[in-house]
Amino acid sequence: QVQLVESGGGLVQTGGSLRLSCAASGSITSINAMGWYRQAPGKPRKTSDMVAEITSGDSANYAASVKGRFTISRDTAKNTLYLQMNSLKTEDSAVYYCAAGLWWITRGYEYDSWGQGTQVPVSS
Repeated sequence: QVQLVESGGGLVQTGGSLRLSCAASGSITSINAMGWYRQAPGKPRKTSDMVAEITSGDSANYAASVKGRFTISRDTAKNTLYLQMNSLKTEDSAVYYCAAGLWWITRGYEYDSWGQGTQVPVSS
């Protein structure tokens, strides 16, 4: 099992930037993929709420709504995943969750570890 702790959330104005961090610990060698999901206020978290994800080979995948504005990256020495968010919009307001798991060539991403989430309210 992998333990994940997110940080970096907070209130930001439209057009602003934030960088989220996710510190991973535990069975790090058992995973080859990590990602960020978000859950809008009052809505359940779904697989369609994927924001960005990355494999151990640094292959990244983004939701269409954030492509060009958000960047996912990782620091393997620190076991930390990042999400740089630029040009934030009110519709980006959500609780952002870090996830860890496996990427399969035949099955795609499968996550079994989740963080507690960090809130990102974007004000107009």
